[in-house]
Amino acid sequence: MKKTLFFLFILIAAMGLQTKAQDPHFSQFFSSPLTLNPAFTGKFNGSWRLAANHRDQWPSIPKAYVTTSASVDFPILSKNIPQGDVFGLGISALTDASANSTLKLNYGSVSLSYHKALDEDGFNTLGAGFQGTYSSMGLDITKITFEDELRQNGFAPGTSGEYLGANPLTGRNRNYLDLNAGLLYSGSSNGENNYYVGVSMYHINRPKVSFKDKNWYLSGRLTVHAGGTFPLSDVVGLNVSMIHQVQNKASETVFGTALSLNANGDVENPTNVYIGSWMRLNDAVIPYLGLEIRGLRIGASYDVNTSALKAATGSRGGAEFSVIYIKRPPGSQGIPCPKF
Repeated sequence: MKKTLFFLFILIAAMGLQTKAQDPHFSQFFSSPLTLNPAFTGKFNGSWRLAANHRDQWPSIPKAYVTTSASVDFPILSKNIPQGDVFGLGISALTDASANSTLKLNYGSVSLSYHKALDEDGFNTLGAGFQGTYSSMGLDITKITFEDELRQNGFAPGTSGEYLGANPLTGRNRNYLDLNAGLLYSGSSNGENNYYVGVSMYHINRPKVSFKDKNWYLSGRLTVHAGGTFPLSDVVGLNVSMIHQVQNKASETVFGTALSLNANGDVENPTNVYIGSWMRLNDAVIPYLGLEIRGLRIGASYDVNTSALKAATGSRGGAEFSVIYIKRPPGSQGIPCPKF
């Protein structure tokens, strides 16, 4: 059964490129800011931020989808802009391999954002971000087996490989430029809590992504997201977030919450333990555990399939890990910024 499923996923990965593609995504979307919205660039309390994510989806199907991302961003020109405003610069990379690396996607991006303070304290800001991406897409057709290649004596290269018009030794590669943009409102009512809402659009220019001599284009991805962090006491905090995104005819809605427990009782440099869960509608429940020590936050989650797909995956949706480190100068208080 597993071999059959793996065979089917290879076909889907290869032939799906001729129809409509869908972006890689993370269940811990709140831990991958620059793949969620370019307007998050530089919007944090600190000097610079490192973020990394790794996801292995459907582990019961060997290397069905493996996605890794990393980014660094920081505010710039702080002495040359009004107090409370933030000008951000970011660099990010993402790699996505599907069907046992039959199809590989690599992205390298540069992001800019500007956040305008709406009050004297800078608690409420409205920002816009833009991102340029260079993308590389490669298909290794030596790992693909087509139905019409089944002969009396077994499988042999045939018309499907020729139909793709690809060199069977090197496969096919496609490189393209991509444009993304987003808006973000971030606010606080007392200087301790934070709430935000944003919208982003990826693939504004709809780049051509086909491996064939056809005009197939990458559909735009529209994302609406919101969240907040609310201290309930000196020890307990509530963190909530949600996302709804649409790309072509595919869509997903994820929402959830996590409680933070201050384990060391230090308000300025807390050691927080996070326990919570998110849910992807009609697909999966996503338990989440996190640990935050000073500026370092590590998160782990696991998708538990609840849809009809659980029969094929054994309810094993996928493991995901995230790391975020924010460098803060000694004694820095900053202002409340999006966190989850």
